[in-house]
Amino acid sequence: MCGIAGIMTLAGKSPDQTALEKMQRALGHRGPDGSGRWFKDNVGLTQTRLAIIDLVTGDQPIIGPDGATALVANGEIYNYIELRAELAARTFRTASDCEPPLHLYLRDGPEFVRHLRGMYALAIHDPGRGRLVLARDPFGIKPLYYAETADGFAFASEARALIAGGFARSDGGASFDARVTPVGVHSHDDSPARPILDAPARDEALELQFTTGRRTLFQGIFRVLPGEVLVVEQGRIVSRFIRPALPAGGVGEARAERALMDLDQLLNEAVELHQRADVPYGMFLSGGVDSSVLLAMMARLNPKPVIAFTAAFPGTRAIDERAHARAVAKAAGAEHVEVEFDESDFWRLLPRVMAAMDDFCADYAVLPTFKLGQAARAAGLKVILSGEGGDEIFAGYGRYRSAMRPRFLFGRPMRLKGALHGLDILRAPAPNWRDGIAQAEIESSRGGRTPLQAAQAADCADWLPNDLLTKLDRCLMAHGVEGRVPFLDPRLAAFGFGLPDALKVHHGRGKWLLRRWLETALPEARPFAPKRGFTVPVGEWIASRGRTLGPLVARQPGVLEACRPEAVERLFASVAERGGGAGLRAPSARSRHAAAAWHLLAFALWHRSHILGGAAVDDAAEALAS
Repeated sequence: MCGIAGIMTLAGKSPDQTALEKMQRALGHRGPDGSGRWFKDNVGLTQTRLAIIDLVTGDQPIIGPDGATALVANGEIYNYIELRAELAARTFRTASDCEPPLHLYLRDGPEFVRHLRGMYALAIHDPGRGRLVLARDPFGIKPLYYAETADGFAFASEARALIAGGFARSDGGASFDARVTPVGVHSHDDSPARPILDAPARDEALELQFTTGRRTLFQGIFRVLPGEVLVVEQGRIVSRFIRPALPAGGVGEARAERALMDLDQLLNEAVELHQRADVPYGMFLSGGVDSSVLLAMMARLNPKPVIAFTAAFPGTRAIDERAHARAVAKAAGAEHVEVEFDESDFWRLLPRVMAAMDDFCADYAVLPTFKLGQAARAAGLKVILSGEGGDEIFAGYGRYRSAMRPRFLFGRPMRLKGALHGLDILRAPAPNWRDGIAQAEIESSRGGRTPLQAAQAADCADWLPNDLLTKLDRCLMAHGVEGRVPFLDPRLAAFGFGLPDALKVHHGRGKWLLRRWLETALPEARPFAPKRGFTVPVGEWIASRGRTLGPLVARQPGVLEACRPEAVERLFASVAERGGGAGLRAPSARSRHAAAAWHLLAFALWHRSHILGGAAVDDAAEALAS
């Protein structure tokens, strides 16, 4: 919906208006429809608006009924538990006379978040108590970052805005500007110093394709964790707590037929809520179970045809999902839009995609997601519903079935080996790259959870917010489009997570209950057909230029600092010789080499954009050569 940012200084000094203005400009792509600011005492707030609901009256900051408390927020809050009756009993004529989060905050203080249902990142300035309160939704659907400096505290929807405002630790070297246009092009005037790369986070990202916990690749810039509330006074965090996304653990008794009826009701409610908008909306359709479930429910709820976008990779060995998606869309009465992504798109868009991913993520799905977002905006849409979260909530991944097995039956933890495992590429070993994942696994296994629930919860702690949801947010917001994820509605997610294991994984097949529902709701989706898997053929594309690409990647400053250049060149030459593989997640040596080369290529372009401040160009090789 928008971008937010703010500053709270130490010792009561007025915030730097120029710094806040730079932060606002850096978030312009998130809110092309308007902006607003708020200054009071030692706090400054700003918001850039993507108008989706209340197109005329939805400007921010929003001021509370006391005339002093101010709110800036990013996202959509769909429901307020037990709020309407209380508002009606007060002097407010309707809920719109007092923004409900502000009403709840004035009533309950920082605990107000326990009443919110939706996706959000928000900040409330309470001058009467001299505090700033930040909150992020429990699944981390909407991003929020912060920095504590010698001058105070700053926050923003994207790390790039904190860099633009001068709040990242810097080396005082070459100039850099994190302002970005809707297609990820940097501007270089009036720019702050270059940010400093966090080396342990870099090593984690190279192995894992994202970073875990609070850590970003920028020294001094941290994530507000999913579900976290921060209370800031006099420019310093004084308290924090987390509202968990998932129940503590344990499973209830549930019969399949009763569970199917409950699932139908919850899907209906969640999708209806996520469709609420005063602008046109559509959805992404892969033809898989999750997106087909969404389409089936959207078709039920919408009198007009749903607009469904499908990506395809012509001329490659990747599975072409268009024919199946086309049949599913036709059966649902949807308007089907096919978006081709070919090798020329890969080389042309990759620098811009990595410029959009200021919080590093090397998930290969960033590529089609970016182009799908571009196509959605070109079609006049501002909202897209996506199936992210379905695998995590209803246990769709094959790795969950492995996690369920005892060790003596070849059960094992997830992500034991990184992308660079056994390739002797790093200059120095990175033995601690898995610490964040290991900590999430420990915390997720508490509270009487089954091994399956523990694996699901571990993914929801890091993989989901720091990879999948970051990918969706940046690749859509680069084009001024909001992504919504109905499977992460709190009520639907709690239901799916709490199902007995046998209703999630049945006869070795995940998402069993979802498949059963889809079998009746949209049988043309063939939910029990063998899973073909989603792949983006980056290995093939890298292989086509592997021998020339290797030296270019090897000598990039960010790669050169971490890796042995001769080993990097050998890796890319090997990918060229082997042909790249059919998919990066296949267990063959060819695919493992291609995955490692992809991580290094993505990181090289990310480093060039976000550390060195290079302008995005329309060719990856040209960007690396420059």
